Amino acid sequence: MARKPGEKQQVSAYDKALGLLARREHSARELKSKLARRGLDRDESALAVEKLQAKDFQNDARFGEMLVRSRIHGGYGPRWISAELKTHGISEGAARALIEAAEPNWLDLARSVLGRRYAKPAATLAERSKRAAFLLRRGFDASTAKLAAGDSGIAESPDEAD
Repeated sequence: MARKPGEKQQVSAYDKALGLLARREHSARELKSKLARRGLDRDESALAVEKLQAKDFQNDARFGEMLVRSRIHGGYGPRWISAELKTHGISEGAARALIEAAEPNWLDLARSVLGRRYAKPAATLAERSKRAAFLLRRGFDASTAKLAAGDSGIAESPDEAD
């Protein structure tokens, strides 16, 4: 049966989800959400995602690995990454395992992030505090942020300068 001019062809949830996965990895939750926003039936969308998972076209573990690598490369810390994985439906335990499997050196990463953001070492305690707060907002833990921000080469107090 021929389509009339201007008539849109109905796309199945499976085809739409497959098209989304062809562009990049998606979590199952993200795929279902995108399909729902496009007005596709929730039951059909859930079935489509299950079929894609059965064919290993959609895999939350693979998605998580990709997201962890991407965020580490972008200079984000473990807390940020874990929170983002949680928004995609990845459990806290699975998120922890994915982050640990990446084996990043968080202190080196934090120093690198500061090096890209700030041209000069921190000269005052206030500047170090500002940099530590920046790292905390990027998802690094307090001890890593303090160590990385304190690597400015200046003494912590006048007594240490001797």
